[in-house]
Amino acid sequence: MSIPLPSAPSETVKSSSLFGLPRSEKITNRHLERLAMVYVRQSTPQQLVRHQESTQVQYSLRLRAQELGWPEERVIVIDDDLGKSGGSVEGRLGFQRLVSEVGLNHVGIILGVEMSRLARSCKDWYQLLEVCAVFGTLIADLDGIYEPAHYNDRLLLGLKGTMSEAELHILKQRMTQGKLNKARRGELLFRLPIGYVQHATGEVVMDPDEQAQEVVRLIFRMFDELQTLHAVLRFLVKNGVKLPVRAHERSCKGELQWHRPNRGTLRAILINPFYAGAYAYGQRTVDPRRKIGGRPGTGRTVVPPEQCQVFLKDRFPAYISWQHYEQNQQRLKANRSVADAIGAARGGPSLLSGLLVCAKCGTRMSIRYNGNITRHSYACSSHTVRYGEPLCQSLAGTPLDQFVSRQLLEVLQPSSLELSLEAAKHIEEQRRELEGLWKTRLERARYEVERAARQYDHVEPENRLVARQLERDWEKCLQHQKELDEDYARFLQEQPRLLSPEEREAIRSLAADIPALWDSPHTTSIDRKEILRQVIDRIEVEVVD
Repeated sequence: MSIPLPSAPSETVKSSSLFGLPRSEKITNRHLERLAMVYVRQSTPQQLVRHQESTQVQYSLRLRAQELGWPEERVIVIDDDLGKSGGSVEGRLGFQRLVSEVGLNHVGIILGVEMSRLARSCKDWYQLLEVCAVFGTLIADLDGIYEPAHYNDRLLLGLKGTMSEAELHILKQRMTQGKLNKARRGELLFRLPIGYVQHATGEVVMDPDEQAQEVVRLIFRMFDELQTLHAVLRFLVKNGVKLPVRAHERSCKGELQWHRPNRGTLRAILINPFYAGAYAYGQRTVDPRRKIGGRPGTGRTVVPPEQCQVFLKDRFPAYISWQHYEQNQQRLKANRSVADAIGAARGGPSLLSGLLVCAKCGTRMSIRYNGNITRHSYACSSHTVRYGEPLCQSLAGTPLDQFVSRQLLEVLQPSSLELSLEAAKHIEEQRRELEGLWKTRLERARYEVERAARQYDHVEPENRLVARQLERDWEKCLQHQKELDEDYARFLQEQPRLLSPEEREAIRSLAADIPALWDSPHTTSIDRKEILRQVIDRIEVEVVD
C-alpha cells in the first residue's frame, strides 16, 4: 500500500507564524558545527492519510532549525518511522538511526513537535536522554529548547516522557476494555472459520452451501476414524475433496472458493472451539519472557479455551459436541512426538510403541533397533538420558510383540462376524458420503453452465466484444462439467456405493480367519498398531530376571 506523504511546506512561510520562539542562548557554536535532525513520526498509516496537518507541522521543523542558525544543507529529516507506533524501539529504524548518530557525536540538536513523537516508552526515552547528555546534544519541541545535561531541563523532559507513556497506556486501556466488553457479549468477531458466515444482522450461522457444510463434517468424521491429521489430509487429497473458503478480498468478498487442503488449515479446524459452538477470546497471549531475538511475533502462547479471558459455551451453531471437541484435543495431544505422549502410529516393526510403560518407575519405554531395523528391543532409558543413571530395564521386542498379538487375536475371535458386518457397513457409509460430495460438485457444475448460458443469451448479438468473452466462459464451464462427469463415472466404477456379493464374502472370510488377516502382507504395521490401540490403553512391563 503506497501512502501519499504530504509535501514539505513552502520556504516562503514565515517561521514566526509557525513557532514564534526566540533563539535560545543554549545554542553555541559547538552545536552549530554539528547536524540538526528533525524526527518525523505518525503512529499509524491511517493517520498519514486522514491527519496530514500534523505531518505538515513536523516537516515544518526544518524551517525552525534554519531559524535557529543551521544552514539548510545541515538539517536532516528522519521520517523512516512514519506509520509506526512509538511504544517500543522494535522496528523503528529511524529512532535507532537517531540514537546512533547522537552516539557518534554528529548531532547538535534534535527537533520534534512533542516528546511523544520521539518515544512513548520511558526506557527508550531515557536512553536517548542519557546519550544526549553525554554528547551535549540539545532537544527542542514547540515549547522550547532543552539541554539534557542540566538538571532542570532533564527533570522537565523526564516528566514529559512519563506523561507521554501514561497517555499511551490510557489510550490502550480504553480500547482494550472496549474490546473486552464486546467480547463478554460474544459479539467481538474476527475472521470466521471455514463453514460459517455472518448475516447482515450480525447473526453467525452455518454456511448456507450444503457442500461446504458436508466437507467440514467429513473432516471431523475422518479424524475420528483415521486418528491422525496427516491421514485425514491424505484421504482428502486422494478423493479430490477441496476446502470451502469464503473470500475476504474486496473484489470478491463473500464468494465461495475451493482451495486444496493443507495441514495448517486442517489443524486450525480441529483445534478451533468455534466448531463446538463455543466462543473463546484471549486464547493466544504473548509472554515477553519467551520472545526470541526481540521479534514481536514470538513469545506467543496458547491456553485452553476454559482459561481464556472470555469463554461462552453454546454461543454458535455447532458441527460437533463439546465432548467430541475435547476428545479431538486429547487425540492431537497424544499424537505428539514427546516422551509423555503415546505418539501417532508409525511404520516401524515395533507393534507396542507408545503402549509400554515401565512398572518400576512409571515412564514410557522407548524402542531400540541396535543397528538392525528388523530386530528391536524395548528399554526404559528416560532416567539414563536425563540424569545419567543406569538403564532401568530392557527386553527383546519380537517375543513380546508376538505374545501380545496372540492375546489380542484370542479376544477378537468371538466377535469376528460382528466385525465383518461392521466393516462392510462402514465401507458403504464412507462411499455413500463421497458419492454425496460428488453429486454436490456435479450440481454446482451444472449451475455454472446454466448461469453462463443465461449470461450469453442476455447479451446483445451486436456486442461481439462481450459476446465472445461470455462464449469462452460458457465453453469453459461445459468443459469443466464434462471432466467432472468423467471423473464421477470412474469413481463409481472403482468404488460402487454398495458392496458386491464377492466383496461381502471376502470380508466375511477374512473376519472368520482373523490371524490370516493379521499376518496378511496387505495389512501394514500401522494398521496393526491402530488395531492394538483400539483395544489396549497401556501395558506395564517388569523384567523379573
